[in-house]
Amino acid sequence: MRVGFIGLGNVGGKLAGSILRNGYELSVLDLNEDLMEAFLARGARRGESPRQLAESCDVVITCLPSPAVCSCVVEGPDGILEGIGPGRIWAEMSTTDSGETRRLADLVISKGAEAIECPVSGGCHRAATGNISIFAGCTRETFEKALPFLTVLGRRVLHTGGIGSASVLKVVTNYLATANLVSLAEALTTCKAAGMDLGTAYEAIRISSGNSFVHETESQVILNGSRDISFTMDLVAKDIGLFQAIAEKHAVPLELSPLLNRIFADGIDRYGPRELSPNIIRRLEEATGLEVLAPGFPPEMIDDEPEEAGFEVVPKRL
Repeated sequence: MRVGFIGLGNVGGKLAGSILRNGYELSVLDLNEDLMEAFLARGARRGESPRQLAESCDVVITCLPSPAVCSCVVEGPDGILEGIGPGRIWAEMSTTDSGETRRLADLVISKGAEAIECPVSGGCHRAATGNISIFAGCTRETFEKALPFLTVLGRRVLHTGGIGSASVLKVVTNYLATANLVSLAEALTTCKAAGMDLGTAYEAIRISSGNSFVHETESQVILNGSRDISFTMDLVAKDIGLFQAIAEKHAVPLELSPLLNRIFADGIDRYGPRELSPNIIRRLEEATGLEVLAPGFPPEMIDDEPEEAGFEVVPKRL
């Protein structure tokens, strides 16, 4: 199978690496020439344009930073729509707007091709090892065609329903992760203010009902001081903004979500949009004059689980 991959950023580069590592014929495309050269040195081919990849590859994958960028790649000059046709699949792996994904998917399908949205969840460190989770929104027929390469990209693959369903669930999970991050920043700062040993506080949370995936990952890089989880404040703001928009569209009167949006808007005003997202704790460090740091924690997360064959996750039914 020939795979074209557009977008070699923090997540996309790791996903594309899984494709290459597992023996697929891979062509890549990114505006950053250094990222391109790194993949070319590992045996990937250079993509010339989205159109060329759509014409020459069985599957063309996009993993891009915003709905606007994705729209440009799909329907702009030399875009995917100009090259895609029957027998081809467009796989959208960005975190994006469900309505926009459906619109673009309809355009792809009108060309006789197939479309699948397949955002990932579980952290960049798991994307690097092929152990990340994937939500897949598409027809069942398209899902079964895509499953062989999806199980190379990730370990757990969930068919969420039609196009748009995976995008909704992805922003839901990112919203929950953001709420957890902000609450952990408050918890760790309060522990520091109360004179707790932060290594002990980390373990107390980890072995208790307060534990979570976010605690076991982001709390560690917070306490290390690197705050490097390969995710930035502007991406958080995009994701929780998409979640808020879904709630507003369906007249759900949220209380916590608007507060989270304000917190990250303030973080971006203070530290800039490309600041690492766990550094949202700096707002509390500056307000209290405390440094929320502890020895013995890693500067970045590394997935130490061996790469395993992926599989479909089947929802429980009564």
